[in-house]
Amino acid sequence: MSLSLRSVRYFIAVAEAESITGATQSLNISQSVITDAIKSLETEVGTQLFVRHARGMVLTHAGHQFLRHAQQILVAVRNAEQAMSSRPDTVVGRLNIGVTTMMTGYFLPYLLDHYRRVFPQVQINVTEDQRSYIEHLLVNGELDVAVLIASNIENVQTIESESLIRAAWRLWMPANHALRRLESVSLRDIASEAMIMLKVDELEDNTTAYWRAAGLKPNVVMRTASVEAVRSLVATGAGLAILPDILYRPWSLDGDRLEVRDIAEDMPKIDIGIAWRRGLTQSETAQNFLVVAREYTRSHAKSPI
Repeated sequence: MSLSLRSVRYFIAVAEAESITGATQSLNISQSVITDAIKSLETEVGTQLFVRHARGMVLTHAGHQFLRHAQQILVAVRNAEQAMSSRPDTVVGRLNIGVTTMMTGYFLPYLLDHYRRVFPQVQINVTEDQRSYIEHLLVNGELDVAVLIASNIENVQTIESESLIRAAWRLWMPANHALRRLESVSLRDIASEAMIMLKVDELEDNTTAYWRAAGLKPNVVMRTASVEAVRSLVATGAGLAILPDILYRPWSLDGDRLEVRDIAEDMPKIDIGIAWRRGLTQSETAQNFLVVAREYTRSHAKSPI
């Protein structure tokens, strides 16, 4: 199907005027041009949109349905025209962002840098806290958007989200570990191994649930809120770790190498994304943030953030 904006506009004019003659007056177009456009439009959509009678034109049921979509099309086009007519570097306003700990270190800085370069005059305020409190602030309208693990959101009735990155779980191990010869490792293979747990963004809760689902209990020897500590501990042989692949780097801060392997079990990926209060009309600054986030993640999809 190939619809032109011109035919959509002609259709709306006829529907509102309930006649070809009335539409010609508002559009200042000849009657034959509008008539041909409506006929072509009906051919394109494959159904009759108007009932013709002596007094004018009346929408059919399909015509009423198409009118609703046609109006949405014109609104979207107007919004796009307005967006393109203003320069990003002249946009002003405030953007209140909520973020969880892991996102602060491994996603938000690059995203904010990209946003500030496009919209330098927008004032940005960032609140870092636990996911539950960030949800509370979103629901109360104290935040415009939040960057978090969207798959962990609890208040899904009130909070809407969009996933930007789907991160798989990987097993981290020291470079000299015996399991490095395997392409993938099962939880049963490492049930007796010392495990390091990362205590940020509920990742420990997630991994513990996967162990439980497999009927196993991990041998946890240490818990830490530092990703760099996990890297160093794993690289020096203190234990193994299961973490999302966006956190993986092959070297610790001290230059010790660590390896990564797939998990044999089907562990659901985590969704990292943007969240906002459901039903809330987003501000221009929030809408722009979502657009920038989509563009940034698309352009960096093949490399770790």
